[in-house]
Amino acid sequence: MSSLSVRFLTPQLSPTVPSSSARPRTRLFAGPPTVAQPAETGVDAGRLEPRVEKKDGYYVLKEKFRQGINPQEKVKIEKEPMKLFMENGIEELAKLSMEEIDKEKSTKDDIDVRLKWLGLFHRRKHQYGRFMMRLKLPNGVTTSAQTRYLASVIRKYGKDGCADVTTRQNWQIRGVVLPDVPEILRGLAEVGLTSLQSGMDNVRNPVGNPLAGIDPDEIVDTRPYTNLLSQFITANSCGNPEFTNLPRKWNVCVVGSHDLYEHPHINDLAYMPAMKDGRFGFNLLVGGFFSPKRCAEAIPLDAWVSADDVLPSCKAVLEAYRDLGTRGNRQKTRMMWLIDELGIEGFRSEVVKRMPRQELERESSEDLVQKQWERRDYFGVHPQKQEGLSYAGLHIPVGRVQADDMDELARLADIYGTGELRLTVEQNIIIPNIEDSKIEALLKEPLLKDRFSPEPPLLMQGLVACTGKEFCGQAIIETKARAMKVTEEVQRLVSVSKPVRMHWTGCPNTCGQVQVADIGFMGCMARDENGKICEGADVYLGGRVGSDSHLGELYKKSVPCKDLVPLVVDILVKQFGAVPREREEVDD
Repeated sequence: MSSLSVRFLTPQLSPTVPSSSARPRTRLFAGPPTVAQPAETGVDAGRLEPRVEKKDGYYVLKEKFRQGINPQEKVKIEKEPMKLFMENGIEELAKLSMEEIDKEKSTKDDIDVRLKWLGLFHRRKHQYGRFMMRLKLPNGVTTSAQTRYLASVIRKYGKDGCADVTTRQNWQIRGVVLPDVPEILRGLAEVGLTSLQSGMDNVRNPVGNPLAGIDPDEIVDTRPYTNLLSQFITANSCGNPEFTNLPRKWNVCVVGSHDLYEHPHINDLAYMPAMKDGRFGFNLLVGGFFSPKRCAEAIPLDAWVSADDVLPSCKAVLEAYRDLGTRGNRQKTRMMWLIDELGIEGFRSEVVKRMPRQELERESSEDLVQKQWERRDYFGVHPQKQEGLSYAGLHIPVGRVQADDMDELARLADIYGTGELRLTVEQNIIIPNIEDSKIEALLKEPLLKDRFSPEPPLLMQGLVACTGKEFCGQAIIETKARAMKVTEEVQRLVSVSKPVRMHWTGCPNTCGQVQVADIGFMGCMARDENGKICEGADVYLGGRVGSDSHLGELYKKSVPCKDLVPLVVDILVKQFGAVPREREEVDD
């Protein structure tokens, strides 16, 4: 049996957080399913039998558990998706025409389902023959060279090529055609990028503090953790079959700021910094997720791990989910459903059994995140912890960029910074490490004047939108252009004194995370005043991020999109203290 060994580095703590004494080297092995003993919570022992087994290097669902499984599980059983990468199946697939591919169920499933394990999503409905490619970009940190490479890829696709900053600090590029994929994968590797294991039933991009290592008020630099998590989960971009047959997608984040930029409450596993008996480590939250039928906030696992146990604990949680998660109705296969079934103590017991020493300390009361912290705005220029350096937060309207934009961002990162860019979960970009003497010149750059402002209008600052109907086959409505149009019209009618976060998502899958927004718009079909079917949105209110985070609730169903502007104006005036522009002018 192959094994994976990972050494965890000493964490780079903020000076305000005491470092623990020298830590022993941690050797971590991804192992086979654990044969569990009955938990003390009353769960039947048969339920704790692992549902997967390892065959020929890959995990497969056991025959006895295949009754009632969903279609995606059947596709995985018919052919292992990771063979397209690990056994170079993509080379042969890329040589076939779309006509040849569509003649056979196996190859059709390859391009519509299995290629998602390589981060490739066929846009069959709206861009037949073209793919969106999702990368892995731990902590949202990228380089100018990587950005230029991605720009070169999308440029060749003309109007079909563009890129989006995602709500997981990541890049998605569009317009890709299958024959180009092997070359693109090689090009990604040459610049230190990968798209591997970024879609379907895999671990998604590890999220961290976008100001990691540069924020004077950070708790801990999250980059060592998110980088190692990503390296571990993908086996250094070579492919890691230990974690490629999960019951569903799975999200992880490491919190390093009081601002909770990382949105821990909506992750399957969140590491919350905490001290315990003079040692630095993390309390664990588990189970946060969004889906069409249910949204749930992460809950405490009642567990604390040292910095050295970040990887072992991640491995243990993933293995418990992989081994025991159900694989029937896709709406009920996220990890929180397993936690509900076993109970939090039952689930915790399964995690403990999969830890290296079968031990897991109870949660610490010494949480390092300040509860009363007011979440800061990262737009504009701010001093770093490094003397003489600053970072600049730029607004990327609804996260959409073109090839020329990416080249310009790379140029600015090189000229004014150190060739580094940071992506945020709000779909914006930060340029770090700018010498203070260069700030004035940076702010005069045409890109910042015309496209990506460091001082966006208040209602634009928190505007987030998913891909929408333009490219996504699941979206019910167009989102990005509509989000901009509605916001522009609203800000002409009212004035606000502070940012109001508005999120748009094209369908109930809620990739736009409407439930964490002050005002959220979820695409649906509605009826206009004449009873005719039209594009609309369910409107959500009250979502919060930060230490008092909670999910918003449905405010009004099925509002025709053409009626959203007056509704939003009314909400802003009544609930957010907005002032109508006419009254503002009279008062002046």
